[in-house]
Amino acid sequence: LNMAVGKNKGLSKGGKKGVKKKIVDPFTRKDWYDVKAPSMFSKRQVGTTLVNRTQGTKIASEGLKGRVFEVSLADLQADTDAERSFRKFRLIAEYVQGRNVLCNF
Repeated sequence: LNMAVGKNKGLSKGGKKGVKKKIVDPFTRKDWYDVKAPSMFSKRQVGTTLVNRTQGTKIASEGLKGRVFEVSLADLQADTDAERSFRKFRLIAEYVQGRNVLCNF
């Protein structure tokens, strides 16, 4: 029954006693992007979204493409009328221009 002998090398050398991992706020590694609706709507600025910063081969703009934002028609028309607030549009992020995410249906 000597299957695991010599496998746990970290324990025999003292391990990582007292060494703690640095606590990093995850929001320090994120960027804010403005979400823009198609030009047919009177109010184009829909909201903002978070994405992890570009790091190595992971590009931030690729993480945004394909995201779905659900927005009510009243928000898109800058209308406070309750009649249009029930209808929702699903906007899909397609292009990234600078700090703007351009969406389509």
